[in-house]
Amino acid sequence: MNLSSAILIGRSTRMGRDKALLMLNQQTFLGRLVQELSGCGEVFLSAVSDRGYSGYGLKVLTDENPKVGPMEGIRHSLQYAGTDYVFICAVDMPFVRREMVLYLSGYISSDYDAWVFCEKDRIHPLCGIYSKAVLPVIQEMIENGRYRMTQLLAAVRTKYVEIENSCFGKETLRNINTPQEYQSLLRPVIFCVSGVKNSGKTGLVERLIHAFSDKGMSVGVIKHDGHSFECDVEGTDSDRFYRAGAMATAVFSDSQSFLRIRRQMAVEDLIRQMKDVDVIMIEGMKNSSWPKVEVIRGAVSNHCVCDGSTLVCVAADTPLSESVPCPVLSLDDTEGILSCLMKSLF
Repeated sequence: MNLSSAILIGRSTRMGRDKALLMLNQQTFLGRLVQELSGCGEVFLSAVSDRGYSGYGLKVLTDENPKVGPMEGIRHSLQYAGTDYVFICAVDMPFVRREMVLYLSGYISSDYDAWVFCEKDRIHPLCGIYSKAVLPVIQEMIENGRYRMTQLLAAVRTKYVEIENSCFGKETLRNINTPQEYQSLLRPVIFCVSGVKNSGKTGLVERLIHAFSDKGMSVGVIKHDGHSFECDVEGTDSDRFYRAGAMATAVFSDSQSFLRIRRQMAVEDLIRQMKDVDVIMIEGMKNSSWPKVEVIRGAVSNHCVCDGSTLVCVAADTPLSESVPCPVLSLDDTEGILSCLMKSLF
């Protein structure tokens, strides 16, 4: 593949801290992009300064003209690359995927010098492929103090590739510039309330619903049941339709809706249906990788069954039989458990 990949890391002025090191699903923005671009030729970084990115094992190009902005990063990347084409991606675009680069590379031809993703109302210059043919244009623009990326794209032969015409959603082009955008990205916060059967999980979930609601936060709950279960009132019309063999039944009114589907759904699918809430609690899923509050009740157990690395805290009404790498709170201490969750996950 005659293609390299460069991740541009700027000053993060509006964010107030290094965007490359922001966390999303237990990975930094930079780590997510490095992982995704690993199959797209050599991956290297172009940064205003080397702030300690050596841990990623990548070549770091430091801007020679940091005041120029992204255009300087593209110039330096094209000069360094041993390939004719370089995929350029800003580090504040954590949803970019490897398949997007491969899709965009399919447009490469001698008819154009740059290929960039766009939406109907927005161009994304920092998610595109650039040919070394644009280097003379970039150098001339920098010498003349012209640093706007839209001016560069207008000065070279640019192919605009609409994301709407691809199989990728617009979300893949989302960039995170401000603390407010970052906090929005982290919603909903997801964690599990786990433990053995009859340990008191449901009671704690109920109390936490009230506690989060009192803080003005909306809550969604997903319950994992290891057995078959009934979720409709026997004898209702929707229950009769379902028992007659309907693959799905739905009931809706002005205030609520109910959908019953005759197939297994992954928990991730259920989470996507709750995207408008602030918090999602999953009751159960003790073997998952999500953060957890483990509930321990002396009447049924006195030891942890969850992976300690996933524990935010333990809520127990009995002394534990072993030490754990997290706070241990009283099962009745709802406020303490809430405080622990807020400190760790928000």
